[in-house]
Amino acid sequence: MVTLRISGIDCYYGSIKALDNVNFSVREGEFVGILGPNGSGKTTVLRSISRVLKPHKGTILIGDENIYEMKTVEVAKQLAVVPQSTPVTFDFTSLEVVLMGRNPHMPRFKMESKEDLAIARNSMELTRTWEFADRPVTELSGGERQRVIIARALTQEPQILLLDEPTTHLDISNQLEIMDLIKHLCKTKKLLIVAVFHDFNLAARYCDSIILLNDGKIVAVGESNETLTSQNVRKVFSVDTIVKKHPITGFLHVIPISKPRNQQQKSLSIHLISGGGTGSPVMKTLLDEGYRVTAGVLNLLDTDQETAQLLKIPTTSEAPFSPITEEAHRANLKMIRKANVLVITPTQFGAGNLKNLNAAETALKEGIPTILLEDGSIEERDFTNGKATNYLTKLKNNGAITVKSTSELVHFLDKLENKNNKNFHQKKEP
Repeated sequence: MVTLRISGIDCYYGSIKALDNVNFSVREGEFVGILGPNGSGKTTVLRSISRVLKPHKGTILIGDENIYEMKTVEVAKQLAVVPQSTPVTFDFTSLEVVLMGRNPHMPRFKMESKEDLAIARNSMELTRTWEFADRPVTELSGGERQRVIIARALTQEPQILLLDEPTTHLDISNQLEIMDLIKHLCKTKKLLIVAVFHDFNLAARYCDSIILLNDGKIVAVGESNETLTSQNVRKVFSVDTIVKKHPITGFLHVIPISKPRNQQQKSLSIHLISGGGTGSPVMKTLLDEGYRVTAGVLNLLDTDQETAQLLKIPTTSEAPFSPITEEAHRANLKMIRKANVLVITPTQFGAGNLKNLNAAETALKEGIPTILLEDGSIEERDFTNGKATNYLTKLKNNGAITVKSTSELVHFLDKLENKNNKNFHQKKEP
């Protein structure tokens, strides 16, 4: 079994320390991703493993052999590298570039054999580059050239594959196709893969484990659900995120949340009735626009509740998967009565959260402007045998406003804000 062990390495560029006591190990058939901000040392890790930058301290072992004590040709037989970019200034054909991957396996001064050509063709067919085998590589697009470089690495028949942002020049369909191929080879050919990524979600989708690197030090290492947490991402990237399992793919999904703009605080306070993630983008938009926001009743662990917590939005909460209690309902009404406007997002309604619509009905009766943000038919998200539909229909009949998008909601709120400010100034005039 092939293993790669990095033990306590320090690397320098001149007097600048780029890696500080980096330790990790990878087994054959394992796909490890390295994430970190620019300048964190990601590429330096790959450079040290590929013998481009020798560590000042520590060891790098393939199996039991120190990689810096092995012959270059022996390392090349076991390890291939796909860099971020590969400048090619000569008019080599794509096939000629791919065949360069056979150099470690060929005797000196010998031409490629039929077997070498067959291996190269197979790699090119896997990466969909055989169709331009005879074209000069200088005439290819960035994405096509990157696929050729990956084909060259596969032609090397390595046991270890190092990838430095392998999908940088590829569109989304080619990204998925190449990453699906690399993952397939990792499992079927037991390749040991270490790859640098900028994209959290691409790494979470394909990597067995993830290393978070910052200032040359490992901050976290382990399976993606252990390392890709909101706390770790904030620690490494100084960015707030929501990290959830995607409901369709089952993979972790990382959603960065930028900080609200330096917007002048507006006078209106908005209370949201939401859930299931339908309120998250609305919360962010309203904060960006300068509005004060509250929300409730939200179940703990609900996406909207986690977003509100992240954005420091006051909420009324209830236990996970529990129906709204009278106590939470009263607390929610108290919060609604302090708001100037109530907004209901297109969330699902069941027996557990039907009291939120009861609270909305009370608010409208008490003169609080109520806005329904609707996206599709209410019947599709009504799991109360029509009770939720009846509530929403009654709200519309009693004066609730319907908007179809968040931008339309903001436009309506801005008109209310201007009217509110105008009335305030008129009252102040003697």
